[in-house]
Amino acid sequence: MNCSGRKRKNRNINVDHSNLSFKPCGLPRETLEIVVIYEDEMEAIRLADFKSLYQQECADKMGISRTTFSRLVESARKKIADALLNQKLLNVEKRG
Repeated sequence: MNCSGRKRKNRNINVDHSNLSFKPCGLPRETLEIVVIYEDEMEAIRLADFKSLYQQECADKMGISRTTFSRLVESARKKIADALLNQKLLNVEKRG
């Protein structure tokens, strides 16, 4: 019996966010704890916070449900806040 859950739905990501990193100034990269934010989370932030779209519009653009979008943006915001407030390295990566 396969208990891996539902198959992940492809998400429309219109901007390539992969291979981006953000780090606090003056601290060596090697000494920093890493927070990983995934491309779909970064796209959720771009649409909701940068483009100021409503969640349903964002979900439609990404090809996902509004509740899934809501979880993505909440997760992304928490990770970004953690990186900023606790001086951590923030890496944007592809899922997989």
